[in-house]
Amino acid sequence: MATPTDETVIAPFTAFAFAVEIDIPGVSPKACSAAFSECDGLEMTMDVKTIREGGNNGRQIRLTGAFSFGQLTLKRGMTANDELWKWFEAMRTRPRLRASAEVVVFAPGPQQKERARFILTRCLPVKLKAPPLNAKDGMVAIEELQIAYESLTRKAVSEGGT
Repeated sequence: MATPTDETVIAPFTAFAFAVEIDIPGVSPKACSAAFSECDGLEMTMDVKTIREGGNNGRQIRLTGAFSFGQLTLKRGMTANDELWKWFEAMRTRPRLRASAEVVVFAPGPQQKERARFILTRCLPVKLKAPPLNAKDGMVAIEELQIAYESLTRKAVSEGGT
């Protein structure tokens, strides 16, 4: 377990070395081979309920409320790989289909030592956007996927990594 002293000695994680592993039952065990250039939306929020005690104007009581989770946005350069499109299409005939996903943060360098792992459960694709096409720009075609998930946990990574 990290201590405050360790945090001042160890460098913070970088945001550019990561992989996204999506397991879609019946479609693909590792969709898109984890090749995404952007990942945003790993978040959870807890509502706080505030109660005022009658006659005590100087104090309020805070209670925990419901938890909610963000929506993951993934971007990647468009390729011939159409697993994300197949997942979205499969939702039409199998509306109960859910995927699981893991976002893995690596240390920079050739060894790709795992620093952190986030686990997302019961994932649903909510938006799949084809890239805008414009002949005058000469830009890479970027497709975007948004995923709703029901829970988010951070898995402990051993000191040696995996």
